[in-house]
Amino acid sequence: MDKKELQKTANTVRKGIITAVHGAKAGHPGGSLSAADIFTYLYFAEMNVDPKNPKDPDRDRFVLSKGHTAPGLYSVLANKGYFPVEDLPTLRHLGSYLQGHPDMKHIPGVDMSSGSLGQGLSAACGMALAGKLDKKSYRVYCLCGDGELQEGQIWEAAMFAGAKNLDNLCVIVDNNNLQIDGPVSEVCSPYPIDKKFEAFNFHVINVADGNDMDQLKAAFDEAKTVKGKGVSFMENQVGWHGKAPNDEEYATAMADLDKIEEAL
Repeated sequence: MDKKELQKTANTVRKGIITAVHGAKAGHPGGSLSAADIFTYLYFAEMNVDPKNPKDPDRDRFVLSKGHTAPGLYSVLANKGYFPVEDLPTLRHLGSYLQGHPDMKHIPGVDMSSGSLGQGLSAACGMALAGKLDKKSYRVYCLCGDGELQEGQIWEAAMFAGAKNLDNLCVIVDNNNLQIDGPVSEVCSPYPIDKKFEAFNFHVINVADGNDMDQLKAAFDEAKTVKGKGVSFMENQVGWHGKAPNDEEYATAMADLDKIEEAL
């Protein structure tokens, strides 16, 4: 999906957010709208997910740590095809599966129930560690709010992630500088956010405009590695997760790497 298509999809996601919150007569549109481009880029460009196989053990995982912005997640999931877009106006209605916060037991595509601020990142760390132990290639993405960084559990999880070298974990902070009581910087400033995560062994990428698709692409491209990098026929091929090359494939792979060595 190219930039213009991503922008159009993000706008459709925003319409879904407004529709859902209007239908509920309650909810959290602000933080959902600020993260709409992030939701869109993740689900339509970045993550390895398939609505037709939502429980695929090799899929990438997403945890919405700031779970109150569920309208944003629901809208992108619906537009991705996990459930009907027509269900969005039932948000928070009695009997609707679209609850006020994400529920992994009842909502297709939700990987982790969340809502109590600070806890989502810990769950994401657990998923990332499990991937390491199981020798899986999936990645875990976790979206946190900047006000949420005032929760101590965030930094316990960050310390754990750094200590365990969870390089399959990508933490995204939606830094819109507003929380329910006012500007984050005035309520209880978490700044400088980048230096804090760097102190916990994170590779930090500052994005000047988190609503700009080009900047999001550059950041996510930097934040991940290419599976099979350096060997032409292995790059981004899931089939090469756990098998050895035959003699012919070995020769081709070594030739590819020899070319890189010569260029260097």
